[in-house]
Amino acid sequence: MNSILKRNLYFIKEHIGIFKAANNFDIFDPETNEIILNCRENNLGFFTKILRFSDYKRMTPFCLEITTLDGAKVLTVKRGVSIFLSTVEVLDENDVVVGYFKQKFFSIGGKFNVLNSNNEVISVLKGKWTSWDFKFVNNENEYAHVSKKWAGIGKELFTSADNYMLEIFNNVGPNDPMRILILAAVLSIDMVLKE
Repeated sequence: MNSILKRNLYFIKEHIGIFKAANNFDIFDPETNEIILNCRENNLGFFTKILRFSDYKRMTPFCLEITTLDGAKVLTVKRGVSIFLSTVEVLDENDVVVGYFKQKFFSIGGKFNVLNSNNEVISVLKGKWTSWDFKFVNNENEYAHVSKKWAGIGKELFTSADNYMLEIFNNVGPNDPMRILILAAVLSIDMVLKE
């Protein structure tokens, strides 16, 4: 696991675009305001690009690669075509499956089961339907929190750009693979639930 995943705070900023098909993000260190990771959706097919500008956008497949600034792969988040419920696959820097997110049926505000590579539920991602506020929980334990940071009323109204603050709590060890799943989930929330 890349050492950059041992941090507890990440600021995720979506690229601004009025007419954009690809989902691209920069991930910052909120203390220094420096970009530490790039997240790009590089290989979009022609039909996927077309469908991204339609009501079927949430159903389109995606494959996001998160890399360091020098191009080293940190993780990959991908999903095939989704008709009703999404299953998102998360792979580490060696393209080994770390886990999955499975969208729950009839969840208000959005809810995912976070599963490890053995398909065992290790956490639930719960959201409030009234705001962009999500928590990773298991029983009484909370592992991480994601909240939306507003970029300003003009940007939010006229573009599809969103900014998010991710805080991973100390009860997730620095080498715990759950860190990979938590970071990947922030991007999945945006593409699966909020588009």
